[in-house]
This record gives sequence, structure tokens and C-alpha cells, in this order.
Amino acid sequence: MAYDQDLAERIRGELEGEDGLVEKKMFGGWALMLNGNMAVGVIKDDMVVRADPEQYDALLELPHACPMDFTGRPMKGWIYVAPDGLAEDADLRAWIGRGVAYASSLPPK
Repeated sequence: MAYDQDLAERIRGELEGEDGLVEKKMFGGWALMLNGNMAVGVIKDDMVVRADPEQYDALLELPHACPMDFTGRPMKGWIYVAPDGLAEDADLRAWIGRGVAYASSLPPK
């Protein structure tokens, strides 16, 4: 399954120099792992963000965000962000920041 390579490159550029990052192919797409925990990724044209479950419902209220519904069942704590929600670099940075912040709060694997 193909994924938006340009979006992956934009994400890479924002996280350049961040310690503990590893790229992986996951869910038929691409993911960045931070100390073994997924922080952000790309599936098809959407960004995937790992979100703090306590902030999950509030984050879903943001424009262009929806539950990650990869298997036909929404996965709480995982959010798809549509391309329109990532058009501006500031929006992309904000979503990356959310994913990195939550992944950083988890114990390393």
C-alpha cells in the first residue's frame, strides 16, 4: 500500500536531529518510533498521530481530525489527520508535537 512520501519527508524534516527516532514500515504505511513507541506516521494520504487518551476527544474536535479506523473499529488514542489539516507548516508542527509529546511520556521499549 502506498503512502504520501512527501508528507513523510515533511515530517522527517520537522524532527531532524531528534534523539531516539527510528523509521518503520507499519500498517501498510510509514511510522516514526520514539524510543520504541510510535509517535506519528503516514497511512495513504493521512497523518497518523498517537494522542494522549485524556486529550483524545478534544483533539477529535479539531478540523480535519478523525478516529483512526484502520480495522473497522476506531482505535482510541490514535488519530488520522486529513491532508487539508496539514497544509500549513504550523499545523503539521502542532500535530507532530502532540504525537511526540505523548510518545515521550511513555516508558522506552
